[in-house]
Amino acid sequence: MDIHLLWIPLLPFLGFVFNGLLGRRIGTRAVSAIACGLPIISFLISYRAWRHVVDVGSPQHWDGFPWIWIDGLVEIPFSLHFDGLAAVMCLVITGVGSIIHLYSIGYMRGDPGYHRYFAYLNLFMTFMLLLVLGDNLLLMFIGWEGVGLCSYLLIGFWYEDDANCAAGRKAFIMNRIGDFAFLLGIFLCLTHFGTLAMSALTDVNQIQTVAAQTLTIPLLGSVGLVTTIVVLLFIGATGKSAQIPLYVWLPDAMAGPTPVSALIHAATMVTSGVYLCCRLMPLFQAAPAALTLIAGIGACTALLAALIAFGQNDIKKVLAYSTVSQLGYMFFAIGVGAFSAAFFHVVTHAFFKALLFLGSGSVIHAMHHQQDMRKMGGLRKQLPFTHITFLVGTLAIAGVPPLAGFFSKDEILFAGFEQGFLGGSGAAMLFWGISFLTAGMTAFYMIRCVAMTFWGESRIDPDLEGKVHEPGGWIGLSLLVLAIASALGGFLNVPEFLGGHASLGHFTGLQQGHEGLTEQALHALHAAEWQSMILSLLIAGSGLLLAFHCYGKGKDLRRRFIESGPGQLLGRLSANKFYVDEFYNSVFVRPFETISHLMFILIDRILIDGILVSGTALLTRNVGHLFRKMQTGFIPGYLLTFACGVLVLLFMLLNFLRQGGAQ
Repeated sequence: MDIHLLWIPLLPFLGFVFNGLLGRRIGTRAVSAIACGLPIISFLISYRAWRHVVDVGSPQHWDGFPWIWIDGLVEIPFSLHFDGLAAVMCLVITGVGSIIHLYSIGYMRGDPGYHRYFAYLNLFMTFMLLLVLGDNLLLMFIGWEGVGLCSYLLIGFWYEDDANCAAGRKAFIMNRIGDFAFLLGIFLCLTHFGTLAMSALTDVNQIQTVAAQTLTIPLLGSVGLVTTIVVLLFIGATGKSAQIPLYVWLPDAMAGPTPVSALIHAATMVTSGVYLCCRLMPLFQAAPAALTLIAGIGACTALLAALIAFGQNDIKKVLAYSTVSQLGYMFFAIGVGAFSAAFFHVVTHAFFKALLFLGSGSVIHAMHHQQDMRKMGGLRKQLPFTHITFLVGTLAIAGVPPLAGFFSKDEILFAGFEQGFLGGSGAAMLFWGISFLTAGMTAFYMIRCVAMTFWGESRIDPDLEGKVHEPGGWIGLSLLVLAIASALGGFLNVPEFLGGHASLGHFTGLQQGHEGLTEQALHALHAAEWQSMILSLLIAGSGLLLAFHCYGKGKDLRRRFIESGPGQLLGRLSANKFYVDEFYNSVFVRPFETISHLMFILIDRILIDGILVSGTALLTRNVGHLFRKMQTGFIPGYLLTFACGVLVLLFMLLNFLRQGGAQ
């Protein structure tokens, strides 16, 4: 039993406890040392456990202790499991997370809530590690809810501003919608599998047994049980990983400090849904109809988010919608059965998206919290190091070889290409076309972001012109490390047709093997991979060249496109996020507020305040007023009342005696 696994989530939790209780007393240096040191130690323990898995070739397990049990019905232990999939996630969470912690030392210096910020950051990492290491679905759900709580606390960290509080509430509520479906999926698993252990939920024989059962759902009729479970779990993932229709909370989550955005988008939370699907890969594979739904929602989310990113002028909003789009890519890969490609993109995305967000934080820090790209420009002269690292992240997400995003995005596009064009699936072909188009759009809007921020003429406020400078220190070191990871991270899983061994896919157990293929079929498959790669390079290159032209010397072309009918309409829709938030407000929020207000009037004002509280008080007052009239203070009146009472009693006594004598 490997009890050292417990220390991986426990160390950040201890950081949360120490800084939360003693942070005000021990000073900022001690807070920084505890908050950053413990996650780094957790990273070292994760690395040691990873080396053990590599050397021994078997996962590690900590049985823990009995947690929830009902005699003869259910037994759910608190136990942790560390296999290839959990190992990679733990290294990403603790590695990238530790870099974000170090970056925060420079970014949050001087903030009055410094100790509270780091306490929340440590707690965030704790719950994400618990989510990854949990050996049963309920323990995973505890971590799932924990990261939701921490996102609420960190998004609304600067709670003095009502807009930040509103963004935190929005994230919290949208995630609860998805989590309700997740809970229903957990109940179905417990009812029909008899357990929530990951080993049972990924056992092919048990899945086949459950797959033979059906559920009768109103309006839908008879539906496969496994399909129902997978759809419910995926709805939970759409909330946590920001997919249609529950994606609208993530862009608003930019209200928190920029390192928080990096942690949410890169190393924690939004990757939870993708991890859930990969962890339960055999269960998802047993529901092909659900996979088609997942692929469609992923592709459509990728396209919609990319379209919205075109018209955003807030640098963090561009990156936020970029995250939504990249998550759509991951779910598209899951939908076409490419779980290894989806997880590989989780890893590479953690590197370059953390780099991009921390790079934007460097810009915002230097610009004294200015986030509007229309008020930037020409910053490559004042921020040369930030410009270079940000450009590395941009080219990585655009899919430029040999940077990290090239390898992972190419695998995803080939998976759709293989199932659509080679497998003959019309739906996969359509979804591949959407994802293929989105790849070019990604390159375009990311170069637009770089150009508006760093290139061209300066549009900086004259009052800030002389104050902009490179942050340096922990901020610069963090950017350097992530830039290196973004440049080299793709070599973790080089495909076989490029001379690699798909190491990451085989280590995590997600790679689909080609052992049954003949040499001729394998040669044809590799030829198709080359075709897909060339197509993806062409579309990414087209997006880059078009963006370079439009935001370089092609201002007239850009102006003509924006001012024309279709371009003007698309620009307005993109800038206003296709009015999805307004639609939700009209259809869901305002009717709910109206109903809540009516219920408040009927129940609180009329029933509780009016009838129960005020009515009881009124009755008591009137009864008291009636009896008060008897208290006149006139002694002869009291004597007369007393005499009347005595006479009444005597009359009743005589009447009683008379009746007794008659008997």
